[in-house]
Amino acid sequence: MPKLYLVPTPIGNLEDISLRALRILKNSALIFCEDTRVTAKLLKHYDISNPTLAYHQFNEHRQLSNFINIIKKHDSVAMVSDAGTPGISDPGFLLIRECIKENIDIECLPGSTAFVPALVNSGLPCDRFFFYGFLPHKKGRLTALQYLASLKETIILYESPFRLLKTLEQLSNCCGSQRKVCVSRELTKIYEENIRGSVAEAIAYFQQKTVKGEIIIIVEGNKNEV
Repeated sequence: MPKLYLVPTPIGNLEDISLRALRILKNSALIFCEDTRVTAKLLKHYDISNPTLAYHQFNEHRQLSNFINIIKKHDSVAMVSDAGTPGISDPGFLLIRECIKENIDIECLPGSTAFVPALVNSGLPCDRFFFYGFLPHKKGRLTALQYLASLKETIILYESPFRLLKTLEQLSNCCGSQRKVCVSRELTKIYEENIRGSVAEAIAYFQQKTVKGEIIIIVEGNKNEV
């Protein structure tokens, strides 16, 4: 029976992968990758030479039926994203949903997801939180920010380094300049950084430097009484 394994991969440090994940990757007939060049570095590091095939946001719709047919021809196929768990702000949902429709067995391994370490080390409450992911670039962005500003739960956002300052400034307008945030970048890597403080303090800090790497913004929930 064909089976699709969803395999989380390290968000930075290549040591952050489980023994089970390595076994699945080694035993899979084929590995679907968000970017085969990125995955090649991980596979080479662990001496895995299994064939790979690109599966990403630019081909997942038009090639979906083809991907399903490929899975049906093999006992074991793995799927990875560039970093973290497939489907979490990364391609994967469409293929997973179609596999379920086709009665193809699916198994998701536990593992790396960038927002978990960012949330836990933020120092903000993590008993209840709202994961939003990437904000809309244009249409609906302000509406989304205004809605998020009203939530009592801690909020999790993903952001590009190129839009970080813009997002912090918009958070200041919607949430207030003194709302607490933690901006995490390059998690698990050499230059990991976690900037904690008010939105105003985060803006002042990032105005003084060039920002690179993956960004996670953890925002304090609304403390105002309704």
